[in-house]
Amino acid sequence: MAQKYPEKDELVLATVTKIMPYGAFLTLKEYEGVEAFMHISEVAPRWIKNIHEFLSVNQTHVVRVHRIDLEKGQVDVSLKRVNEEEKKRKLEKVKRHTRAKKLLGVAIKNAKSRKPPEKLEAEILAQYETLYDFLEDVRDEGEKAFEGIDVKGGLHDEIVEIVKKSVKKPVIEVSRLLFVKCYEPDGVEVIKSSLGKVNAHYLGPGKYRVKLTAEDYKTANKKMDKLVKSVEKGLAGKDCEFSSEEEK
Repeated sequence: MAQKYPEKDELVLATVTKIMPYGAFLTLKEYEGVEAFMHISEVAPRWIKNIHEFLSVNQTHVVRVHRIDLEKGQVDVSLKRVNEEEKKRKLEKVKRHTRAKKLLGVAIKNAKSRKPPEKLEAEILAQYETLYDFLEDVRDEGEKAFEGIDVKGGLHDEIVEIVKKSVKKPVIEVSRLLFVKCYEPDGVEVIKSSLGKVNAHYLGPGKYRVKLTAEDYKTANKKMDKLVKSVEKGLAGKDCEFSSEEEK
């Protein structure tokens, strides 16, 4: 059976197994038996003298696959090519996958089902990109989510019950800083009128914070962009300066 490898540019979890002066060897946690190499130039965006300042054996990192040679079975990964937002999303995805496996395991145990967890997971992943996507679909779509997945009687009921208790709709909060200066005679009122519609919180002279929530980051950021544009539109034609930035 051919060894399964990650794809180029894929973000993967990798654990450091050996450190050399010129780089490090890592195992890919999501691809059993696959080893990768990280050259010292791919550890950090700046030149580093001592690789041990950045890597330790048994540490796990989110890395990007930047080169792969299937014929030689070589995988090269990079730490410096992963930004904080990508790292955050990857870790959240892994967390959701781990939680989904645990919940499905509990359902099998509670139902006293003889169905092997690996078989159930394989059936789900044949229909869904992730296990957690399936659980969310059970929550949102009900019986439709079980199409093509062989779960009967007690196991079906246990999955439904666990989803009701443990798979809630997520609430994501995002915030952005707004910077406003207005030179109009009634500048204070202009700013109040523009920012009052978005419930901006005053932080100091010319500096405000706005927050909102949504079910996912994509939706939240889309709503935030719309909110910022509404403020910008409210200040259009006025003798005002306006800018915004994501809060870190």
